[in-house]
Parts: sequence; C-alpha cells; structure tokens
Amino acid sequence: MVAAEKIRFESVTKTFSVRDPKQKEATQAFTAVKDLDFSVRKGELITIVGPSGCGKSTLLDMISGLSSPTHGRILIDGQTITGPGLDRGIVFQQYALFPWKTARGNIEFGLEAKGIPKQERREQVEHYLALVGLTHFGDRYPHELSGGMKQRVAIARSLAFNPDVLLMDEPFAALDAQTRESLQSELLRIWQQTQKTIIFITHGIDEAVYLGERVVVLTPGPGMVRQIVDIPLQSRLEDADIRSHPDFVKARHEVWSLLHEPEYRGAYI
Repeated sequence: MVAAEKIRFESVTKTFSVRDPKQKEATQAFTAVKDLDFSVRKGELITIVGPSGCGKSTLLDMISGLSSPTHGRILIDGQTITGPGLDRGIVFQQYALFPWKTARGNIEFGLEAKGIPKQERREQVEHYLALVGLTHFGDRYPHELSGGMKQRVAIARSLAFNPDVLLMDEPFAALDAQTRESLQSELLRIWQQTQKTIIFITHGIDEAVYLGERVVVLTPGPGMVRQIVDIPLQSRLEDADIRSHPDFVKARHEVWSLLHEPEYRGAYI
C-alpha cells in the first residue's frame, strides 16, 4: 500500500535579487532553485543531496515558510504553505540552544510557550529525553554536553512540538565521523518510532543513501531535480555493516555517478 502524499513541490522556482559586480549600485537576478517538481510521502524519510550552492537550504527555507517561491507553490496536506507553522519542526547544523538553560529547560521552553500545563510539560520532556538517549543528562547545560549530545537536545526540542514534518539542514555536518554515524542510526530509530515525515538535507553521499528511503539528487545551481533514486535497504539498524551491503554500494555508486557526470563534476568537487 502506497502512503499518502504529504508534501508536494509544483514547479517551484526561487529567484533573488543580488548585487551586480559589474555595475555599481545595480542588481541582477540569481536563481537558487528552478522548476522543482516532486512529492514526499507521509511518514517518509527522504534525503536531498547536491553540490554546494545548489539551493538545498533555500528549498528548506521555503518548506519551513521562512521564504516563499518566486514561482510555483509548495503544499502540505494539499494546502499551500504561506508561512511558518507548528506542523513543521527544524533542526539546523548549529544547535542554537539557550546556553543559560539545561537540556531539560531547552526542550521545555517551546512547550511552555504553547501553554502546556507544568506537569504535562515535565512528562513530555522526560519522554523526549529518553527518546534521544539523554535521560541522565537533563540537568546538564549546553557547555557540559558534547556536540552529539547538543544535537540530540536540538532534535528532542523539535520533536517536543510534535510536528508532522521534521526538516533537517545538514544537522550532523559539524560532528566527527564516529558521532555522525551514531546519530544517523539514532535518527533512524527515532523515525521508526515516531513515523514522522522527515526531509534531510546533506552534502554527504553516504549519509544520503544510509538515511533516505529515496534520495533527491539536485544539479548545481540553479538547483533542479537531476533524479530521484530509490534506496532498497531493509535492515539498516540490524546490519552493523550495512554500508558494505551490495544494495548500499550499488545505490551509493548511482548517486555518486549522478553528481559526478562531466557537466556536474567540477561543481561537486
């Protein structure tokens, strides 16, 4: 049974006005993404990969409602996005935690703003601390946490809002390789438990293939959909060496080849 469509991009183009380096006080049009047409299924974890400057973050800004398409539209549950909403949570590369609040306080902040009663807030905070594996670290301040722990708090804070869609903008890029792989697996476990719809932006081919049920490959700017690759991996958490699995190797090579075709190679490298 095919899951219902959650998000749809319909001919989405985003153009900015930027300074023209050749003419003083003049501007010129810069197109970040162009003619994006694809959909995301309800409960799907989809990854988007492409070279620097291909508009990945611009795409996420439009889904979050922080900016609007110049042409086309983006729909969630059939309704056009017109601005930010609590149905979408965002996790950035930088943790953006309040340094004066503990891990528990950072997670609780948004719940308090929503007017959730104190006892219910406490119960929800403990639930999400446990979900991200930080039950014993709730009273630690950000400076007392490792980078991976800080990102877990940021994920828990976004999940506590109980959004339908979780948007992740290269959230593990600043972490060391071992921590990054650990959090990738943790994210898959959380996704399986919560069944959230997740759009995960990344620059890493291995990360895109490991996490995504499908990988959207973008061209260099202006970012267009080069191809959407289905990833047929069924046992990512059960197989400790999944990255050596023939299906993983094949999918990785397909994504790599799309990004390194002659007309795109220089832009990605």
